[in-house]
Amino acid sequence: MSSGRPWSWRVEGRSRFPPCPGRSRIVGVSGPLTGVRVVDCTTVVLGPWAAQQLGDLGADVVKIEPPEGDTTRQLGPMRNPDMGAFYLAVNRNKRSIVLDLKQEGARRVLQRLAEGADVLLHNYRPQAARRLGMAYETFRAVNPGIVYVGTYGFRAAGPYGDKPAYDDIIQAASGIASLQASLFGEPKYVPTIVADKTSSMTVLVAVLAALYHKARTGEGQEVEVPMLESMAAWVMVEHLYGETFVPPLETAGYKRVLNRYRRPFKTKDGYLAILPYTDQNWRDFFAIADRPDLLEDPRFKTLSTRLRHIEILYEELGKIATTRTSAEWLAELDRRNIPAMIVNSLESLLRDPHLEATGFWQVVEHPTEGTLRLPGIPAAYSKTPAAIRRLPPRLGEHSVEILREAGLSPAEIDTLLASGATRTARD
Repeated sequence: MSSGRPWSWRVEGRSRFPPCPGRSRIVGVSGPLTGVRVVDCTTVVLGPWAAQQLGDLGADVVKIEPPEGDTTRQLGPMRNPDMGAFYLAVNRNKRSIVLDLKQEGARRVLQRLAEGADVLLHNYRPQAARRLGMAYETFRAVNPGIVYVGTYGFRAAGPYGDKPAYDDIIQAASGIASLQASLFGEPKYVPTIVADKTSSMTVLVAVLAALYHKARTGEGQEVEVPMLESMAAWVMVEHLYGETFVPPLETAGYKRVLNRYRRPFKTKDGYLAILPYTDQNWRDFFAIADRPDLLEDPRFKTLSTRLRHIEILYEELGKIATTRTSAEWLAELDRRNIPAMIVNSLESLLRDPHLEATGFWQVVEHPTEGTLRLPGIPAAYSKTPAAIRRLPPRLGEHSVEILREAGLSPAEIDTLLASGATRTARD
């Protein structure tokens, strides 16, 4: 392997990235993280979605994949092998290099990449990371300023520290599944990978905080983002409730959201989310419903008294909702500024008029996968707009490009290819 100066991504401002084919609005932009270099060794959703968001914000993200690729490449419908819908959802704004980290040559390449990186993400459990030579100390030795982020199921210091974990496991461990028992009579999983995605946002915040520290001091650091702790913090924002106090003043669990009547309400012709919240909202709602008895009922006068009688209140709301059509309710509730919204299906969400007006859904042309629809970037920046600059890469699409940038000679690259330590995309 070539020696010399630490490898650099050579980020050179706006010309660094080619325009994204089919992008409708933003061309040639520099996001708030332009110049930040990220090595993404994660798989599935938690880490890749966090890395994608760093890429959306302008970071140059190199995705390290095993020879068989990220497992999500095989999930969901696909037009071509290794390009499943699941993978496409969380891997834009990245370049892909294959490294078989079981081989010494590939591990040396990874260290070389880490020399010029600001951030390294991985989701190996602690023991596995050590076996692969991916402990923090390994990378700190070649780059003291690196922000090294490990994200996995459980904090390493605890008794669960080296247990495997996926979304279902953390939904069970964090109390999410048991919360469903109040509605369904038995524990159930939420039908979205909420633990993965919530923990991913925690990773994003952790990376940005560590980068800010590095910008001020030049110091890198090791950051641990465990899923259970992330989800426990998330779940217990409202549900710690009476257990906030020692000794407890009440049991845990926020009564309004555990109420079996809390759901979209059936109208004459469909379903509607209706949520009078303030005292004025409720007064207006009772007036619209022509229910002076509820307007004068002391149980429903204030937020605290409503909460104590929330099940009765929501049961009444459900009865009232059936008296009008969804459109009639929306017109009247909007006029009074009472929160209400249609109930979208996954299909109708794609055609939601608000999301259409804001250009949230991005329709792009991928060079091998054809026309794709991707979610846009939720946050809008007035000075440093984020953008879809690169579409999800094929497996190993940028292997040779990245190895050259790392300073490897053609002969060294050929050796890595011949040994299977790396591979390129198959046309």
